[in-house]
Amino acid sequence: MAIVLMIVGLVVLTAGAELLIRGGSGLAKAIGLPSLIIGLTVVAFGTSAPEVAVSVGAAYTGDAGIALGNAIGSNTFNILFILGISAIVAPLIVSTQLIRLDVPVMIGVAGLAWIFAGDGRIMRWEGLILFALLVLYTGLLITLGLRKGSDPADATPLCTPEEAAKPEPAPRVLPSIIFTILGLALLVVGARVLVSGATTLAQAMGVSDLLIGLTIVAAGTSLPEVATSLVATIRGQCDIAVGNIVGSNIFNMLAVLGSAATVAPDSIAVESNALLLDFPVMMAATVVCLPLFITGGRVSRWEGVLLFLSYVAYVIYLFLSATGNEALPAYRAGLAIALPLAGLGVAFSLFFGLHTARRKQVTG
Repeated sequence: MAIVLMIVGLVVLTAGAELLIRGGSGLAKAIGLPSLIIGLTVVAFGTSAPEVAVSVGAAYTGDAGIALGNAIGSNTFNILFILGISAIVAPLIVSTQLIRLDVPVMIGVAGLAWIFAGDGRIMRWEGLILFALLVLYTGLLITLGLRKGSDPADATPLCTPEEAAKPEPAPRVLPSIIFTILGLALLVVGARVLVSGATTLAQAMGVSDLLIGLTIVAAGTSLPEVATSLVATIRGQCDIAVGNIVGSNIFNMLAVLGSAATVAPDSIAVESNALLLDFPVMMAATVVCLPLFITGGRVSRWEGVLLFLSYVAYVIYLFLSATGNEALPAYRAGLAIALPLAGLGVAFSLFFGLHTARRKQVTG
């Protein structure tokens, strides 16, 4: 029954996110926002709406483990799984705007959230700070976009030349408002159903809410990001594929964790396992984006494979640890060998990419 509830909740959440994106995009176009800003804000934030609904609902009902695990797990899932799979499908070109602005912001807010959680609790005032930073960041994006502050040579069109040549019908405000309201309503209902099913499943399996939030709930609520990034990759719209992941991760830390901490009756308790394992894994995945993106301004297929295998290894470790499996010591020993080798591979790729770029500058 718990699994059925979770599936129903995910379906409703996905439908709500789709309606919210349609409605939000229509409203943004109606008031004259550029397509680039819509992609960086409405699309990225809209695909993260399920995480907001689930984490806020879980925090409000006292299921802090699910709320925290969903926020952390979604960020880890977005980078290691979605970015990895997208790069495997096709190498991803990364714009300089993401490298100069958005990725450093993503790293900074992830680090700030980890600092807030360091004392074992994320307080309401800390949640308000995170949410206020979201407002500032969104305002900065809109200001830069309206002033066309990004490098024109670095911009990637949001559609093909053939699509751009077709006249686009003017968005209608009333249907957009209806879609937005209906999408929000479905998100609320879907979140309640999903949290109920996840809590029941955790109790039946004898594992913590945090583990369920880190894995099943995080992966489920990230389905909109999976669909958006994969479709964008297949269509060759790499900026949307990568920007959606980066924007969603920023939104997860600032809006998802911030709003959850704000509405929680007694702050959000942070388990020691989260501080010792899950926050460091999320932070490592976040930081590694910078060298990956810098190397030639692209994420290659082999780097995508590395990211994907890292996520598989992380999930296996979580379940071995949660169940007390006797294979855990041997698995830890294997990771102690594999992780430094992976780090060396990333470092070599970064060195080679910077060396190649320097040679091009000299010869050019």
